[in-house]
Amino acid sequence: MPATRTPARFYAPLAIGAPEPLRQLPVRLERMIHFVPPHNPKIRARLPETIAGVDVLLGNLEDAIAADEKEAARRGFIEMAQQHEFGATGLWVRINALNSPWALDDVVEIVASAGPKLDVVMLPKVEGPWDIHYLDQLLAQLEARHRIGRPILIHAILETAEGVSNVEEIAAASPRMHGMSLGPADLAASRGMKTTRVGGGHPAYGVLADAAPGGGARAHHQQDLWHYTVARMVDACVRNGIKPFYGPFGDFSDDAACESQFRNAFLMGCVGAWSLHPKQIGTAKRVFSPDPGEVAFARRILAAMPDGTGAVMIDGKMQDDATWKQAKVIVDLARLVAEKDPGLAAAYAF
Repeated sequence: MPATRTPARFYAPLAIGAPEPLRQLPVRLERMIHFVPPHNPKIRARLPETIAGVDVLLGNLEDAIAADEKEAARRGFIEMAQQHEFGATGLWVRINALNSPWALDDVVEIVASAGPKLDVVMLPKVEGPWDIHYLDQLLAQLEARHRIGRPILIHAILETAEGVSNVEEIAAASPRMHGMSLGPADLAASRGMKTTRVGGGHPAYGVLADAAPGGGARAHHQQDLWHYTVARMVDACVRNGIKPFYGPFGDFSDDAACESQFRNAFLMGCVGAWSLHPKQIGTAKRVFSPDPGEVAFARRILAAMPDGTGAVMIDGKMQDDATWKQAKVIVDLARLVAEKDPGLAAAYAF
């Protein structure tokens, strides 16, 4: 039996009256997914300022929300969605895991009360395509019931060993798929990794330089615990036309390490990361926006090769159709950033 619907049925609505699935993701800037606890009154009071300053605002109902506050967080998200306009800022919700006692009510109540404003449901602890298929069908039924005119998308968190093993099937499971995020803390626990850190490296994970003939200290270079998984996730997402994201970085006291981890993910193909603290919003904006110097050089490549063929020399470096494609990725992202950030628009000379 096929793991997914056949090509002829892949884009068919899963409920009578549900909106047609998207053939292509909307073009949106999503450098950071900013998490907020929607039942916290202090956070709620700052929402207008927060909405204006982030690319995606996510109401968190899962981890970090105590069991006796789950329903309050759900109600808070619905109120938040109803009371505010979000404009170009995406509105997402992270529901509880499908095996929890709260997940079904999360989906049913939120779609009924806030569905027209909701862009994406983030689904935690996705193990395989079956989890996506369940939520896909449920969302279609609720969209039809509540006459929602556009499909609500699904974003999967990759945070178990089984999920990583099934990453290709998850990415291809539904036209409702928006993307995936790496969830390093739960993934570390699932794999039995010996770390209590939430994202980032570990000082014990590295390579040791060869011993010098006369002895003495040997250099030790820390390595990236998440390189393999991020690479697998990026490949699966790009192959299926969806977006890869780095997830959380939990050490709010180490801005340099956060920026380094975000930058590694950006260079490997991720389009954004989670911001769990307001200070990480600026880090994500800086890292996931291309450098003005890189943009200027990329524009020179595109100008020298208008049709993307042939080869030219620029500053002693050969440029061909492959580097033209690389340059187009950078310039396209810069144009998207410039639409939202006037300062960077000036720096990019758009």
